[in-house]
Amino acid sequence: MCDYKEKYEEYERLIRDGLSKKRYTHSMNVAKQCARLAERHGGDVEKAYLAGLLHDIKKEETPQAMKSQAALSDMDVSSEELYIPALWHAPAGAYHIRTSLGITDPDILNAVRYHTAGRADMSLLEKIVYLGDMTSEDRSYKDVEKFRRSCMEDLDESMYDALRYSIQETLGKHSLIAPCTAKAYNFYTLIHNERKKSK
Repeated sequence: MCDYKEKYEEYERLIRDGLSKKRYTHSMNVAKQCARLAERHGGDVEKAYLAGLLHDIKKEETPQAMKSQAALSDMDVSSEELYIPALWHAPAGAYHIRTSLGITDPDILNAVRYHTAGRADMSLLEKIVYLGDMTSEDRSYKDVEKFRRSCMEDLDESMYDALRYSIQETLGKHSLIAPCTAKAYNFYTLIHNERKKSK
């Protein structure tokens, strides 16, 4: 287990002071959901809580600052991602927690960096934060209860469903699909299809 728990209060205060009340509430809900998912699937509960807590730390930064930090992050941010403002806060957040908070654990950094776009072959923590964000208590979209149930049962199958949903939403907005998102969809679709064949 990691020893981040002693810093929870400091990070919670940082989030509370730096974000709107709505975003702070969301961040706390995601942290709690990530901890539940980690406990359910044998992950590191403390690390999951921390990554969930910090995942949106740059969400309300100015667009220029988010884009600049995303580009500086040195975390394989594609030109397509730099064209999509909704994705900038994730690599910007990873950059910030590494350079300003001194958190260097690559799994936490990747979990924050990919919590919106996703990628192929995500770690347990990365999947937990991606799905924890999508199924937190404050979420109220049409299929959220379905996703809340599925992520407690099978993370890979839930990633398949979540990526399909996310891509459909993105296509409806006539936006670009980031290459890492397309690769994530292909990766989890192959897992889904192979499982269907073996039944």
